[in-house]
Amino acid sequence: MIQNNHFTFINPQTGNLAFKIYNFENQNPFDHIQRMNYYSLIWVKKGKGNVKADFSNYDFQEDTLFSFSPYQPFMLNSEDEISGTVINFHPDFFCIHKHQKDVACNGVLFNNIYDPPFIHINEAVKANFEMIIDQIKTEMQKPDLAQYELLISYLKIFLISASRLKTEQQVDAKKVTAENKEPFILQNLKGYIESHYRTKHTASDYAELLSISPKALTKITKAHFNKTLTDLISERIIIEAKRELYLTNKSVKEIAFELGYNDEYYFSRFFKKNADVSPQLYRETVGFDRASTV
Repeated sequence: MIQNNHFTFINPQTGNLAFKIYNFENQNPFDHIQRMNYYSLIWVKKGKGNVKADFSNYDFQEDTLFSFSPYQPFMLNSEDEISGTVINFHPDFFCIHKHQKDVACNGVLFNNIYDPPFIHINEAVKANFEMIIDQIKTEMQKPDLAQYELLISYLKIFLISASRLKTEQQVDAKKVTAENKEPFILQNLKGYIESHYRTKHTASDYAELLSISPKALTKITKAHFNKTLTDLISERIIIEAKRELYLTNKSVKEIAFELGYNDEYYFSRFFKKNADVSPQLYRETVGFDRASTV
């Protein structure tokens, strides 16, 4: 469906959005908290401002590409009107978990708790992105044989290119950080969170592992990640809970238990507080029953 420069695919089985690409000119459609049940790639080509995502705030300039996961809360505050291009896709259309080996954007573009949810687009990548976007729009205007497969291919190329750019920028950022003598303790912290997030849920747990006071550790994480230690732990648990709700048919009780929560109802409240929807609603709008067909 094409309407007002909006190119949209609707899932015929559910009637919900599957894939959409559109431009926005001299406006800000994201000036209030967004919580959408699909992935969003937002390329701000003109304008600057501040983005609020999850628990953090970051400044952004023109030619910034944002990447947000389903139900990840975000809002763009712009100093002036902004312009750009948006790509939305539902996990029914393309599942980044199932195609991790093909695209490798999970943990880089999406579901990355340690780095800002955006990249800066250089001139070389900018030309490539523009070409891919033009190809997608052209393809959506003339439905033809294997259209779905071709659109998926274009989306994969876009995601791979963006993931490579973010990886490069992360490496550059680490070099700068190293020069600033980032505490080595943060590398250990990342490893401990990955190893223990299922069983250790408090800041004091990790402070004890690292032989540092919770207050001192929280101060370090806030300075380097722009998040508190509690925020990091909560985000990591929620990412895994979403993955389990999305990819498996395990009950909420089973998932809660595997993540270290003996009380299913406490876990459900924790999930809703951080994801803004209940585990069951997340599964119904994003979950495994439809993802199994992709």
